[in-house]
Amino acid sequence: MTKKIQLAHGAGGKQMHSLIDDFILKIIGSSGSGLKDAEIIEGLGNYDIAMTTDSYVVKPITFSGGDIGKLCIAGTVNDLIVSGAKPISLSLGLILEEGLEFEELERILLSIKKTADLAGVKIITGDTKVVERTAADKIYINTTGIGILKWSYRQKYSNILAGDKIILNGTAGDHGTAVMVARGEFEIDSEIGSDVYPLNNLIESILDNDFNIKFIRDCTRGGIATTLNEIALNSNLGLKIYQESIPIKSEVRAVCEILGLDPLYVANEGKVIIIISPDQADALLEFIKDFEEAKDSRIIGEVNKDYPKKVIMETEIGGTRIVDMPSGELLPRIC
Repeated sequence: MTKKIQLAHGAGGKQMHSLIDDFILKIIGSSGSGLKDAEIIEGLGNYDIAMTTDSYVVKPITFSGGDIGKLCIAGTVNDLIVSGAKPISLSLGLILEEGLEFEELERILLSIKKTADLAGVKIITGDTKVVERTAADKIYINTTGIGILKWSYRQKYSNILAGDKIILNGTAGDHGTAVMVARGEFEIDSEIGSDVYPLNNLIESILDNDFNIKFIRDCTRGGIATTLNEIALNSNLGLKIYQESIPIKSEVRAVCEILGLDPLYVANEGKVIIIISPDQADALLEFIKDFEEAKDSRIIGEVNKDYPKKVIMETEIGGTRIVDMPSGELLPRIC
């Protein structure tokens, strides 16, 4: 039987990682790492630069707290800044479906402009294509971003050591839940808003203040569970997290319970995992809580040698369980 691409191959979990590592990269090869947020290009002048690219296919294209325009800018900016690169400029590729109303396109473009201005980046080139009716969900967007590496921090798993603390800058699962509710498929009445937001102001301030940051990674598809598993697998260390310390909005928890989902696996678009040396964790937490996008930050766990390549969660009742990489299709088309 011929194997075919399934929605699970784009959901951020085991199947997506297998598709990239075992199929795509095996054929085309890669001079980079394959799954880093951005790749560094050295020796181009006074600064090394970083480059990232991403495509956005969210359905619906507008949801509480954001839209595909805000999402495409914030997502690309965040991939650059967590890699230690100051975002400078972006490309913008639009694939428009026949029948898209100019009024709706204008709203998306204004959102793109507003978010780019907020993040301090320029859109310097782009491309536009139109496809037949039903060939796309109104609009797909691709963005490529360039940033300069102006800090000593580099996104390297080898920086992480046992004893380091794990900080999450706010509530988990907001974006994926907001998109699910916006689809109107489950007759759920909720005011949950997406957390989509450019985080470069927050992270630049952290890096400017010389905190001993070991690793930063934004949590998107697959939620914080996937991000933590990627860190554990690539660092060859164990991560222990505490269920009672992970902030989750009551509305998000309620919707996830109705749908049989775990908020740890639900997508975010304005959240990062920050790993820092234990002696500076409290100081960093106090510092970032002054930022609106980090006011609900918590220390949610620590790195150890006891469970190599695994994420273990201490539950609220005192037990422990493995938090594995998600498998299958959880939330299709959320970013």
